[in-house]
Amino acid sequence: MSRYLAQRGGKLNNIDEQNRLLYWYIHSFLWGRYAGSTESALNQDLRAIADGSDPLDQLIVQLRSWRGDLRVRPEDFGGNSMGARFYPMLYLLTRVLKARDWGHGALELNAHMLGKLNWLQVHHIFPKALLYRNGYVRGEVNAIANFCFLTQQANLEISDRQPEEYLDAVERAYPGVLASQWVPMDRELWKVARYRDFLTARRNLLAQAANNLLDSLQARTTRLERVADPALDRAASSMLLPGSADEQELQEIAAFNAWVAELGLPKGEVLYELANAQTGAPLAIIDLAWPHGLQEGLSQPVALLLNEAEETEEIVNQAGYRFFTHIADLRTYVEQQVLSTPAADNY
Repeated sequence: MSRYLAQRGGKLNNIDEQNRLLYWYIHSFLWGRYAGSTESALNQDLRAIADGSDPLDQLIVQLRSWRGDLRVRPEDFGGNSMGARFYPMLYLLTRVLKARDWGHGALELNAHMLGKLNWLQVHHIFPKALLYRNGYVRGEVNAIANFCFLTQQANLEISDRQPEEYLDAVERAYPGVLASQWVPMDRELWKVARYRDFLTARRNLLAQAANNLLDSLQARTTRLERVADPALDRAASSMLLPGSADEQELQEIAAFNAWVAELGLPKGEVLYELANAQTGAPLAIIDLAWPHGLQEGLSQPVALLLNEAEETEEIVNQAGYRFFTHIADLRTYVEQQVLSTPAADNY
């Protein structure tokens, strides 16, 4: 994209050109265009934009030939971690297609939101604790199709209520708000016993929404809409990164962080985004992380992962972190290896 813009003086001619470039870009990250033989793929694409009379068309044709087709299918939303390739696509759909917040039915979760209202959290539609109690495994509990994005306040208000209870209440208060987040409206699917059927139905809805969005870019049916000042023209601002911890876990994490601070050690970073060191691409969200160790320069990076998928654990492990899946085990590590003191009587 940078090379394409540089060849054209840093500007795009019109909205159609912009949309077609976005169409190519989104499909490139969805299918991992540069995840394999990066140099070979990059050279092919650079030649396409240098030599072609319609470089964008050539890029898209080249991508389609490499991939086979560019249709999103329900199974593509079958991942079960925030490091999955289609997790960013869910976030993109939420922002671009103006999904609505469940705690504030009139509030669109789009790019116009400013300040704290712009902070979004990942919400498990079927609460994790409820699913575990009913025998579902991690990969099912943390399925992408069980994720949606809400403001922090809405996420806290819902907490661990039964889906058939709170979804009905949300829909009664704000008709159409569930459909805006691609929740199947068959109320039978809101029952925990039908959770797997819910996932199947929602994957179908997400795939349909993704294809409609992408087709609109290629068909040149979208319109230009200014959503914010250019990035280089505005001051940097902080934003709460999406995280997978539920309310109970957040309380436990806060209590542990306070205990660590009382010991004179640095607090961990809550909902820390682990990114690829070379590309900057997000890999996973860590519930609590010490990227430089609990004793900076003296210990390896440390992570706390509560009820996360094995895929997430493997990603964090490969990144060089020593990770723990229970707070009690992390506490023992702090006391016995960081502080080298006997275990305390209580916490």
